[in-house]
Amino acid sequence: MNIHEYQAKQLLAKYGVPLARGGVAFTPEEAEKVAGDIGGSGWAVKAQILAGDRGRAGGVKLVASIPDVRETAAGMLGVSLTTPQTGAGGERVTRVYVEEACDIDRELYLGMAVDRVTSRVTLMSSAQGGTDIEAVAAGRPQSIRKLAIDPDEGLLSAQARAEVEALGLDGAQADAAERIMIGMYAAFIDTDASLVEVNPLVVTRAGDVLALDAKMSIDDNALFRHKEIEDLRDAEKPGKLERARHGFNYLKLSGNIGCLVNGAALAMATMDIIKQCGGEPANFLDVPPVASREEVAAAFRLVLSDTDVDVVLVNVIGGGITRCDAVAEGLGAAYQALGRNVPLVVRFEGTNRDLGKKTLRDMGVQFTPADNLREAAEKAVAAARR
Repeated sequence: MNIHEYQAKQLLAKYGVPLARGGVAFTPEEAEKVAGDIGGSGWAVKAQILAGDRGRAGGVKLVASIPDVRETAAGMLGVSLTTPQTGAGGERVTRVYVEEACDIDRELYLGMAVDRVTSRVTLMSSAQGGTDIEAVAAGRPQSIRKLAIDPDEGLLSAQARAEVEALGLDGAQADAAERIMIGMYAAFIDTDASLVEVNPLVVTRAGDVLALDAKMSIDDNALFRHKEIEDLRDAEKPGKLERARHGFNYLKLSGNIGCLVNGAALAMATMDIIKQCGGEPANFLDVPPVASREEVAAAFRLVLSDTDVDVVLVNVIGGGITRCDAVAEGLGAAYQALGRNVPLVVRFEGTNRDLGKKTLRDMGVQFTPADNLREAAEKAVAAARR
């Protein structure tokens, strides 16, 4: 799971990593207010997307007046920014980070990741930081220092000091950089990160050492331990947060027939038969066979939240832990709560099939029953064409 720059900075600040003052804004007016609260005479307006190399794509701009902050933010928000990491389609900017400008003297690089060879967290550092770090790593790999950290001892102060001095820092600047390294390691371990990167780590002409940019990735398999971090997940793509919380697979498609199916193979077969019958599925959705009522309800809410959906096809086979009546209870609860009246075609088979249909009727849900998948697909396609 990748998070935005401002979110990574919020996490790193808890570990004593020094930052320039800044704040996130979702509108030009908010950007103007953030700049006013920061004060000063110069600001950086930075597009927040989950990709690097934003500066070259016009996603980082320095401005010298508060009206310019507002104008620059207005020009970024809603625009798709294309960098080498986004692909040709780019990534839409939904927020900007407004930060006080600083007078940079040097740009350094710090990063931490798990080395797949040694299976240890490895500190990477370079005296040549900034946007060209990838080129530096490819052309002069010897300029990237690497330190494998003993998991039993952690990053020792003496080790961090040696790395800092190798970057050419001394005195108060070396002290600050040492604290940053130790803070980054603590954040890496505490959050189950797969990457923590500060690029650039800058030394200002006033002598301050600051993390000017930050990037963090969290191991998806550890998110159950970090609900507060999971909530930072970018919800720009439909269903990203819901499917992470409730354990189902969801992918939005271009059609208008919503699908709620238990089992990946059955979901694929359902989409195939919809297309054979002349319809177009609006999504792929695979609800786990062990899904609870709450998880079924969350999945159904997600399907109905898509305004392109004109009809929903439910194809559930009860067996083992899954019971059709339990699925029906989740469907009914979500249907009642949303109040969105779209045609519903239901094919239940297996454990408590008839009880599942009765449960839906008892909950006041209007639906069209089907005895097999072909019949269900035909009825859903017909309803979608009305």
